[in-house]
Amino acid sequence: MLIKRCLSFVAMATFSLSAFAWEPSGKVECIAPADPGGGWDFTCRSVGNVMEQLDIVPRSVQTINMAGAGGGVAYAHTVSKRAGEEQVLVAASTATTTRLAQGQFHGMNADMVNWIGALGADYGVIAVSKDSEYKDLSSLMDALKDDPRSVKFAGGSAKGGWDHLKVLIAAKAAGVETLPRIPYLSYNNGGEAMTQVVGGHVDAFTGDISEAQGFMESGDLRVLAVLAEERLPGKYSDIPTAREQGIDALGPNWRGFYMPADISDEAKQYWIDAMDTIYQSDEWKKVMTQNGLMPFHMSAGEFESFVKEQIQSIEDLSKDIGLIR
Repeated sequence: MLIKRCLSFVAMATFSLSAFAWEPSGKVECIAPADPGGGWDFTCRSVGNVMEQLDIVPRSVQTINMAGAGGGVAYAHTVSKRAGEEQVLVAASTATTTRLAQGQFHGMNADMVNWIGALGADYGVIAVSKDSEYKDLSSLMDALKDDPRSVKFAGGSAKGGWDHLKVLIAAKAAGVETLPRIPYLSYNNGGEAMTQVVGGHVDAFTGDISEAQGFMESGDLRVLAVLAEERLPGKYSDIPTAREQGIDALGPNWRGFYMPADISDEAKQYWIDAMDTIYQSDEWKKVMTQNGLMPFHMSAGEFESFVKEQIQSIEDLSKDIGLIR
């Protein structure tokens, strides 16, 4: 699948952020390319809080929600309006690389921003409302085999985006044919998509575990499967994997950041080192545990190389299932 290996953390030399020649002053902005309630919003707000706790930023981190075009509005804004701005971070994920892979950010590519680092992986889930007739992933996939249009899915990515692809990855692994016929409804964020499912307007939700936890805890949403290699730890350990149900589908979604182009090497290095500091901190480990994030950390050149490799992998997958030519 798209991410086949579990990356182990490589210990970095201890350092002090204050020792760098450049450091932020005043306000730091984190752009979340979606409305409040989704994964990018979670990334900005949770990482911003840890930055404040660790004194990585002089003041608070302001989260700016900028929804539209599956992240394209924020990407275009960063490329065209924010070049050279050294205190702007933009939340990114596998959804970002998916849109780049499919040419959805028209006229733009991965080389137009600086890829700073990833701080964890959020695994995909397929879920239904508590009253749904589907009790496991196999029964839902059997319904799709009988009639690919019989189950409508809701997700927080655009059509053809990462949430949509997770459904298609699972359906393909289950032996469902005519994948493009499976109905997928796109919403601005995972929270809105889940509301439609819980309200009985859409049959199933496709998204990530961090988005789903609120509705899971209230009992309104029943997760049929997590798209991970093995069961997640802690409070998520009772959720079966797709693999357990005979469907070899994986859907990890990394969480990380990019920055505008034309920033100084000193500023870029500061934020790269900041990501390393955050990942090592007890504060971030607590956030990861509470939100079902799995270990996944890369920075600097390694992260940029990974992003470009993933874009190529998703492009190939999208062609295989007929989403792009």
